[in-house]
Amino acid sequence: MGNFHVLGQLVDISNREIFSAKISVEKGKIVSILKVVEDKTLPFLLPGFIDAHVHIESSMLVPSEFARLAVPHGTVATVSDPHEIANVCGMEGINYMIDNGKQVPFKFYFGAPSCVPATTFETAGAEISVRDIHDLLERKEISYLAEMMNWPGTVHRDPFVMGKIALAKKYGKPVDGHAPGLRGEIAAQYASAGITTDHECFTLEEALDKVKLGMKISIREGSAAKNFDALIDIIDDYPEMVMFCSDDKHPDNLAISHINELVVRAVAKGKNVFDVLKAACITPVQHYSMDVGQMQIGDPADFIVVKDLRDFKVLQTYIDGKLVAEDGKTLIQRNQNSIINNFNTGIKKIADFQLLAKGNKVRVISALDGQLITPEIQGEILIENGLAESNPQSDILKLTVVNRYQEAMPAIAFIKNFGLKSGAIASSVGHDSHNIIAVGIDDASICRAVNLLIQEKGGISVVNGTEEMVLALPVGGIMSPNDGYEVAKAYTNIDKMAKDMCSSLKSPFMTLSFMALLVIPDLKLSDKGLFDGQRFEFVEVFLD
Repeated sequence: MGNFHVLGQLVDISNREIFSAKISVEKGKIVSILKVVEDKTLPFLLPGFIDAHVHIESSMLVPSEFARLAVPHGTVATVSDPHEIANVCGMEGINYMIDNGKQVPFKFYFGAPSCVPATTFETAGAEISVRDIHDLLERKEISYLAEMMNWPGTVHRDPFVMGKIALAKKYGKPVDGHAPGLRGEIAAQYASAGITTDHECFTLEEALDKVKLGMKISIREGSAAKNFDALIDIIDDYPEMVMFCSDDKHPDNLAISHINELVVRAVAKGKNVFDVLKAACITPVQHYSMDVGQMQIGDPADFIVVKDLRDFKVLQTYIDGKLVAEDGKTLIQRNQNSIINNFNTGIKKIADFQLLAKGNKVRVISALDGQLITPEIQGEILIENGLAESNPQSDILKLTVVNRYQEAMPAIAFIKNFGLKSGAIASSVGHDSHNIIAVGIDDASICRAVNLLIQEKGGISVVNGTEEMVLALPVGGIMSPNDGYEVAKAYTNIDKMAKDMCSSLKSPFMTLSFMALLVIPDLKLSDKGLFDGQRFEFVEVFLD
């Protein structure tokens, strides 16, 4: 970390001006900003981008590898909720994320998971208690109370929920929200409990409701949930209340772009460049009290050099004065990454996935491309030898969730819009508890896809007749310890195989991973059965 100077057109976001400047860096900090003779041929200097809400685990990479893939896109920091690994490995998992992230020059700001397990209607691998949250919030590595998914408990002032929020207030740390579709008086009750953000809005009207209640809106554009187009206009009237996030980002997508993509798209839509950069670079720092530089004297030298303010091609990324990426290449070195896990189920039999038919009319989960919400529809399945089977002609396929923490019979339901015409796909990335989830045409294919993951202690798999492919994720059954770029290539290959089997979804594995996410309405499947997310209760698969 030497002393150096950088020449460029400085984008002063706070004062909304651009001027040619020489920035001097010593010992990782900006020590002077000197205006120089205007030169419009110089590249632009601006603060690094921040992902204001992401689960690092969704990239299938450990934090150190996530950082390697993120910095070429100008990302210098993330606000990261480690509740995925916490659902699997508890406090050991959170400590793993923190320790692994410290190995690299990147700024991870982790939260204390507020809802582990997310609900009592599924089997998780661990629990984060109020005592654990207290211990976490005491630590400097923990910056906030992560998304409060239990909105009913928040709205009704459940003492257990309010105790967690009170702890965050005690330590002066913000509370993240998670309230898809909440509006009106219920949203007001939720916000007044002390919730400060939401990343789950899927309409502009919902986002406006929440902004007026004082909640900042993190506009999400991930691998599965894509809300940018619906929400970006809010930045015109409420630029100080907007942040950008990915929430969940698969490795192939992360290798291509990150928050920089949202910046480019926002500017292309005619949004004010200073408002856009405030959302991408400044507001998260202020909201979460992050020690991330904002291009001011005395700040950490966290900044990026971009070619222009249209395509935002990142030429260099600096973190604490260290050059971590240049010309699209990461300069962060790989580390040897250890493995932790919690995987305790044995090989399954085809008979385990058979379901006695009680009629051919069933409740069906409707998977929507680019959305996490899953409306309940009705459909007809096939019945063979008294057993309920997929109906590929109507694109109504068998869905299963297998408990990976203990021996139990798989839960079975039906789903529409995966479009498979043969075989099956499976994943042990299954939010939030990360049991094994699979969808397929026939029981034999489903069973084989599940068993491939059990053999690897986690991963994603595709089975199509005699052709098989698996990407092992042995860290918690949800992450790989390997080179992030190699994982991205492997994911691209297995994703292509799934799509070649006629999956109609842009991101079939990411979509599959959310089909057990009970806190997002309407209809989901947990390892304990089919669940109505509106009524918060189990329902029957078969309709009378």
